[in-house]
Amino acid sequence: MTLPSRRLQTKPVITCLQTFLISYSLIFWVTGVILLAVGIWGKVGLETYISMVSKDSGNALYVLIGTGAVIIVFGLFGCVAACRGSPWMLKSYAMFLALVFLAELAAGISGFIFRHQIKSSFGKAYDSAVTNYDGSGSGVYVDYIQRRFHCCGVHNYTDWKDTKYFSTQGIPATCCKDPMNCKPETLKNLQQAADEVYQTGCYLQMTRTIEDNLGIVAGIAFGIAFFQLIGVFLAFCLSRAITNNQYEMV
Repeated sequence: MTLPSRRLQTKPVITCLQTFLISYSLIFWVTGVILLAVGIWGKVGLETYISMVSKDSGNALYVLIGTGAVIIVFGLFGCVAACRGSPWMLKSYAMFLALVFLAELAAGISGFIFRHQIKSSFGKAYDSAVTNYDGSGSGVYVDYIQRRFHCCGVHNYTDWKDTKYFSTQGIPATCCKDPMNCKPETLKNLQQAADEVYQTGCYLQMTRTIEDNLGIVAGIAFGIAFFQLIGVFLAFCLSRAITNNQYEMV
């Protein structure tokens, strides 16, 4: 009488764990779809701008695509493992989630430790973008930053005097505080342009924005990382419950 009673008590637990794990795996699968979509979108529509900031930044798109594809596969694997109730599949799924957790945790810690190198790399890349600015093509990226962050040049507006664009066109109109008051002849004269353009450089504005939001980004990153532990816990508990129940049924 004891064993059937224990089986009756275990079955609802297993069903509950299966439901939770399937729901978790579906959420995990959706994150993979999002990463894959962002990677493909970036590859198709933003590769020019991303590669302009850094020649190695294009690799990040392949990382997103690859990571998204792997997560999609293992998300489906988790659903199948939960539905079939296979202990070895559940343990494999738990091990994969644990590896994802460790990788995300290491990436987050590395990003925080090497944030100064990242800022320095961005400064060099943006300096190159300003130097090679031509008012079209990849220059749209520089224009967007200057409008968005109300800044001009790398360190200040005088950085434009050493560019080829300044010799013919002057300072880009996207540096103007009020585009209606910026005349072409004014933008070709640094002294006259001083009162019409933004004084702060874009490097300072960008890094300040990054630092102001670093805590939020870190919190989200670590939150996503620890989200994997929920899956590890569910998969391990379900595998253990199924194994114990099978043992009791012998």
